[in-house]
Amino acid sequence: MIELQGVGVTRGEREILSGIDLALAERRIGIIGRNGSGKSTLARLLNGLEAPTRGRVTLDGKAGGKALRRQVGFVFQNPDNQIVYPIVHEDLAFGLKGLRLGAEEVRARIDAVLDRFGISHLRNRLTHELSGGEKQMIALAGVMVMDPRVIVLDEPTTLLDLCNKRRFMEAIRALDQQVVMVSHDLDLLADFDRVLLIAEGGIRADGPPAAVIAEYVAGAKC
Repeated sequence: MIELQGVGVTRGEREILSGIDLALAERRIGIIGRNGSGKSTLARLLNGLEAPTRGRVTLDGKAGGKALRRQVGFVFQNPDNQIVYPIVHEDLAFGLKGLRLGAEEVRARIDAVLDRFGISHLRNRLTHELSGGEKQMIALAGVMVMDPRVIVLDEPTTLLDLCNKRRFMEAIRALDQQVVMVSHDLDLLADFDRVLLIAEGGIRADGPPAAVIAEYVAGAKC
């Protein structure tokens, strides 16, 4: 379980997050809030991409970015920020290099994750030639090939059309791992177990999706 204890993040003179105390145990957790509220910063804290200025982020009581990054995968909004190699199977192999696996196991892991998501036909494709939906599936596959315990996603469907959004969310709902997802698309979180509403750097509401989303919508001022 990921826990945040007295967590705060300050950049320069700006306080991004303050007084965050959370225990994230549910299987599906959504994070909502206005732009600039601190949602993405919170998401990045969960896998060690960002370190807190104050407080601690722990996984099963173990603190430190390395422990988080090893067990918590992260999917970015834009897959171009995540895909680094020109050929799909090379990109999926990139993260596995640090695990010192044999060539056959690397290939087996890659083949298994591609087959799982129904994208084996993309194995030898050039990544820059993929569609937006294909790229996001490859970004997800690149995380899953590492076999993480938790998946954190920061607005992963923003750049997808309706069909690719549905396909991507079907893949997310089928995962065995715990999922924490930041999203402006409130409908995607309706069947989650828990939703957090972030406002002005703090937790404004925390509970069942229907109640928290209703509070967010009621308080929205455009």
